[in-house]
Amino acid sequence: MLGFFVITVDVSGVNVALPAVGREFGGSLAGLQWVADTYTLMFAALMLSAGALSDAVGARCAYGWGLGVFTVASLACAAAPTLGALTAARVVQGSAAAVMVPASLALIRQAFPDRVARARGIALWTLGGAVAIAAGPVLGGLLTTTWTWRAVFFLNAPAGIAACLTLLRAAPSPRHRAPFDLPGQVTAVLALAGLTFAVIEGGHRGLTGTVLTAVGVAVASGVGFVVVEARRRTPMLPPKLFRQRGVTVPVVAGFAVNAAFYGGVFVLSLFFQQQRGQSAFSAGLMFVPMAAITAVFNYLSPRAVSRYGPRAVIVVGLLTVALGCGALLAVDKGTPAWLTALSMTPLGFGGALAMPAMTSLLLDSVAAARAGTAAALLNTSRQTGGALSIAVFGALIAQDFATGMRQSLLLAACLLVATALGTTALLPRR
Repeated sequence: MLGFFVITVDVSGVNVALPAVGREFGGSLAGLQWVADTYTLMFAALMLSAGALSDAVGARCAYGWGLGVFTVASLACAAAPTLGALTAARVVQGSAAAVMVPASLALIRQAFPDRVARARGIALWTLGGAVAIAAGPVLGGLLTTTWTWRAVFFLNAPAGIAACLTLLRAAPSPRHRAPFDLPGQVTAVLALAGLTFAVIEGGHRGLTGTVLTAVGVAVASGVGFVVVEARRRTPMLPPKLFRQRGVTVPVVAGFAVNAAFYGGVFVLSLFFQQQRGQSAFSAGLMFVPMAAITAVFNYLSPRAVSRYGPRAVIVVGLLTVALGCGALLAVDKGTPAWLTALSMTPLGFGGALAMPAMTSLLLDSVAAARAGTAAALLNTSRQTGGALSIAVFGALIAQDFATGMRQSLLLAACLLVATALGTTALLPRR
C-alpha cells in the first residue's frame, strides 16, 4: 500500500507542480506533457514484462528492487538541473513503478488465499492509490507553494524507506517459469511511444513529417506486437486471457476510468492555476472534497461487491465518473470555488467504487500462477488510458483552453458511458 501510494502521488501530485516546473525551466505545454507522460508511458509499456518478471523471480524480490530504484530516481527528479534531465529521471521512475505494481498485487494474492480476505486486502491496496490520486494535488500544491516543486519528489524518499522496512516482514515468494519476451516488449514500447509522441506533438505542430512517421511506427509496432504474441510459445501477454470476460471487462473499464481521472486532474490542475489565477496550494485544495470521498468509498467497495455483485458496482462507478465529467462541463472561470470542488466529487466516488471491484474480479478470474501477469495487464491498460488522455487532452486545450477542456470532458464521459453499457452486456448479474 505504501509503494502504491508513492508511485501514484507521482502522477497526481506532479500535475499540480507542472506550472512551477514550466516557470523555472521555461518549458512549453508540450514539454510539461512529456514530464507527465514519460512516467505513465514507461509505467504502461513495461508493466507486462514486469508481471512476468514478478512471476519469475518472486513477487517479494521484484517489489524490493523496484521500490529501491524508484526511490533513487525520485531523488534524481528532485535534483534535476534541466527539463530534459527531469524527463529522463521520470523515465526511470516509470520503469521502476511498472515492476512494483504487479509484484504488490501478487504479494496480496500470496498473503490472502481466501477470497473474502483477499478482497479486503485489495481494498486496502487500492485505498493507498486512491488517496494518492485524490490527495496528491493537495500535497503537491502545498509543497510547491511553501517550498518548491522539487519537494514533491523528496516526499517519496521517507515513504520508500518505510515500505522497504515493511517488506522485510513479508514471506519469501514462490517463483514460476516466465521467460522474458523481448520482441513483445520492444514492439509494445515502440507502439505506445509512437502513439503518444504523435498525439502530443501533432496537437502542437500539426501533421508534420515527424508526426506522420511516429504514427507509422505506432501502427507497425502495434501490428507487430499482436503477431508476435500470437506466435510465441511463451508470450508476455497470453491471448487466451482475453477469452475470459472477467479479464476483458476490468481491462477496458480500467482504461476508461484512468483516462477520465488522469486526464481530468491534468487539465483541471492547469485550469485552476493558468485560467483562474490560483496558487498551487489553492489549486490543490480544490481536490480535498474528492480526496475525502475517494478514501471512504474505496474501502466500502468490497462490501458493495459482496452484496450486489461486481457488475453492478463497476457499472455504477463508471456512470458516476461520467456524471462528474458532465457536471464539470458547466465550470468556467467565474464558477464559485465551492461549486467547482463539489462538481469534482463524482470522479472520486465513482473511481473509488469501480477500481477495487475491477481488481477483485480480475484476480478471481485467473489462477494464482498468472496473478502477476493479469495484474500487469490491468494496470498496463490503466496507465495507457492515463498517458493517452494527457496527450489528447493537452492537444485539445493547446488550441483554446476553455473549448478544449469541455471537449476533453465530453470525450471522457462518452467513453465511460460506452464502457458501462458494454460491462452490463458482458458480465452476469452476480
